Amino acid sequence: MGLFRLILFTLVLIHEKYGHQYYTVPFVILGQSLGFDEFIPSYASATDDQFSKGVNYASGGAGIRDESGSHNGDIICLDRQLRNHKSTVSSLRRTTKNTTFLKECIYLINIGNNDYINNYLMPGKHYNSGRIYSKDEYAELLMKQYHHQLRALYNLGARKIAAFGLTHLGCTPFMVKKFSTEGKPCVNWINDVIDAFNNRLKPLIVKLNKDKPDARFTFINTAGILFPQGAVSLRTPVCCQLTGDWACTLNSNPCPVRSLTTYFDALHPTEVSNMIIATRSYKAALPTDAYPYDIHHLTQV
Repeated sequence: MGLFRLILFTLVLIHEKYGHQYYTVPFVILGQSLGFDEFIPSYASATDDQFSKGVNYASGGAGIRDESGSHNGDIICLDRQLRNHKSTVSSLRRTTKNTTFLKECIYLINIGNNDYINNYLMPGKHYNSGRIYSKDEYAELLMKQYHHQLRALYNLGARKIAAFGLTHLGCTPFMVKKFSTEGKPCVNWINDVIDAFNNRLKPLIVKLNKDKPDARFTFINTAGILFPQGAVSLRTPVCCQLTGDWACTLNSNPCPVRSLTTYFDALHPTEVSNMIIATRSYKAALPTDAYPYDIHHLTQV
């Protein structure tokens, strides 16, 4: 079996024969579950002979939309990652003359959070989407582009594709600090905005499986795994001292009880949280964790 990954702001090509894996949690944990024990080179540094072993297309802060996160610098959005992947596939076709193994690879896609954190929920001089679209209109806009991107991935040879839903951003320390929770554990209206996306992603997966019967698309319910209904998030970040709105202060001391918190800083999950996401996306603990397959099942079909 080969392994192919498309991960959040990352499209990663991995071939199991060479035992490579991507290095960012929770996907490093998934890689370990799948039997990989070695990292893969970035697209920028990979040589032609490494393409068949694995290529990492990561770009922190990237989104489905080209402009998301652009105020932070040169972000490689998903469309650009797909173009880089197309270049990789073209190179493979020139060198190996055979890319049928791509059908047996697994693609993991985890993207969209930055289309909200660094776009819709940041109205101002950088973005206007939060002012001109309702939550449903914006979710439809994202889903239309995401649909096109998933079909493009299929056209490049992908057949086993897992798309991760978005986390409940309204429960992050960043959003709790920035907006009023009105006495609730989380900022519920932000979670409603996120649910507008998640509630459209699963039906999109169903449609893609119907339209492409030779493919196996699946949905991973990240929000449901990390924030089960009725659960209260332990929002205190592991790094007690934050610089600005969300990042840990350089060389600051971490809080003493780190295994009981959901977040590392004001936005990113802790190792414990990532282990939960990875474990339950690999083998679903509840029927709502993944549909229609978990990652382990996806490797078998």
